[in-house]
Amino acid sequence: MSYPGGTVGGVYEEWNSVLPHVVAWRSVTPPGSSSKRILPDGCLDLIWQDGTVFVAGPDTTAQVGLPSPGSRYAALRFGAGTGPGVLGVPACELVDRRVPLDALWPPAEVRAIAEADDPVIALTAAASRRWQGADRAMLALAAAARAGLPVGSAAQWCGLSARQLQRRSNIAVGYGPKTLHRILRLQRAVALARAGQPFATVSADAGYADQAHLAREVRALSGVSLSALLR
Repeated sequence: MSYPGGTVGGVYEEWNSVLPHVVAWRSVTPPGSSSKRILPDGCLDLIWQDGTVFVAGPDTTAQVGLPSPGSRYAALRFGAGTGPGVLGVPACELVDRRVPLDALWPPAEVRAIAEADDPVIALTAAASRRWQGADRAMLALAAAARAGLPVGSAAQWCGLSARQLQRRSNIAVGYGPKTLHRILRLQRAVALARAGQPFATVSADAGYADQAHLAREVRALSGVSLSALLR
């Protein structure tokens, strides 16, 4: 997922965590904020929000939320399938879900994070104690998906059969290589469009068959048209 706050007038910052393939971020929701459309990104987040701590699992479609003005967030975003090892559950059990962390970790430990003066530091320390490293096959899968390689080529790149890759991807990422490919292609397309490229150029550069294919995929994964998404 992406951040749920940080519009114009608000505060949002992110930086590389000390943990590999993990981004730390903070945000404050400004007054007068409208609803947020949070695009899927192939990641899961461990989030502190105003003294509560929860897991935002990997999404398959955009999530729409309306955070309260002044609401504060601090979080870790786990990429490349690194989150499930830290959380202790397969990513496929968290897809499209928001789960209280004390349903997965001891309540006393979660309470200490919830009450910490700096939640990012507390989250990072807790994640570091459980860190299991990155699955090299999942790193290769993420790189292949970002490069737009077909699933068969991705499996060869990872050194796995298509069935093995599907199983490993479900556990580490939450869904299979085809879904991850679609999601990362959407991220590429949105980034190109936000940079000002014409939609026809976006569709070609991001790997869609044509502009109509781009339009269908954006609506299927985000719920709105690309023009509406950019607004």
